[in-house]
Amino acid sequence: MTAPVTVGRLFESLRERLGLELLSGDAGLSREIVSPEASSPGLVLAGYVERFVPDRVQVLGETEISYLASREPALRHQVVDAFFSFAVPVVFVTKGQELPSGLLEAANRAGVAILRSPLKTNEFYRRLKPWLEDEFAPQATLHGSLADVFGVGLLFIGKSGIGKSECVLDLVERGHRLVADDVVIVKRRGNDVLIARGHELQRHYMEVRGIGLVDIPAIFGVRSVRQQKRIEVVVQLEEWSHDSVVDRTGLEYETTTILDVELPRIRVPLNPGKNITVLAEVIALNLLLRYSGIDAAELFNERLMARMNAANVPPRRVGAASVRDYLMEDDE
Repeated sequence: MTAPVTVGRLFESLRERLGLELLSGDAGLSREIVSPEASSPGLVLAGYVERFVPDRVQVLGETEISYLASREPALRHQVVDAFFSFAVPVVFVTKGQELPSGLLEAANRAGVAILRSPLKTNEFYRRLKPWLEDEFAPQATLHGSLADVFGVGLLFIGKSGIGKSECVLDLVERGHRLVADDVVIVKRRGNDVLIARGHELQRHYMEVRGIGLVDIPAIFGVRSVRQQKRIEVVVQLEEWSHDSVVDRTGLEYETTTILDVELPRIRVPLNPGKNITVLAEVIALNLLLRYSGIDAAELFNERLMARMNAANVPPRRVGAASVRDYLMEDDE
């Protein structure tokens, strides 16, 4: 279970990036943030609270601060007291603005932290929201190995000892990049993007049976690893069996689901002599071709169907002989 997201954790993580300054007491730092959304109270300060979502991080920009400063002291105190009567997790003030009188006192009474940033409001949102989205993103931990092959994220899965780490090690030796081995931590971004990385303690170390732990960047250089990568194909390594049913055309796509995201899955049966690293490179290149609109299996199928439909049509002649006749004589 992941640790709760508290105001104090946000403060420590983003203090430098957002230039944060704690204006209130420390009591509000223990409050928990339960929503990945950030918003400005807007009309709430004017008294309209029916659509207010108090569990979001609240941001007071120039408009909100200037509005509060324009109110008579008695009315301003009434407004801020009504605002802090809701269980807001934290309040940010942007553009390094001075607080109107009564705001800090009301926040301290409610036990809510006020953090100030010198950033403009739009830039503040741009830097804050990715952190919140990452903290609240659905997460899963998988057993496998992840490599960046020609820019394509290949997740190798299979039973323990089947050769996932050895395959990725060979790919690294061929110039590709290791992302994670054994423990792969996956987070979903948006609706259909899976970003994966290794565990903090194990990152970029690889366990190779018979050798032990291997420090990949120390041996192959810093260009042999990357911190995180999007998963685009799942490669399932299996033991070869005569009873195995394997797609030989590529016309039938298998898929698997991780965190409600559907990904293509390619099953690779292993038998002695099979060069799995070359196959992994071909899998990556084939995906890149599909992204560019070229599907080899579909093109071959269209050519085959066209040839079958034209089987009764005399072949086109090239000089004295047809291409078909020429190829039939080329038997040596």
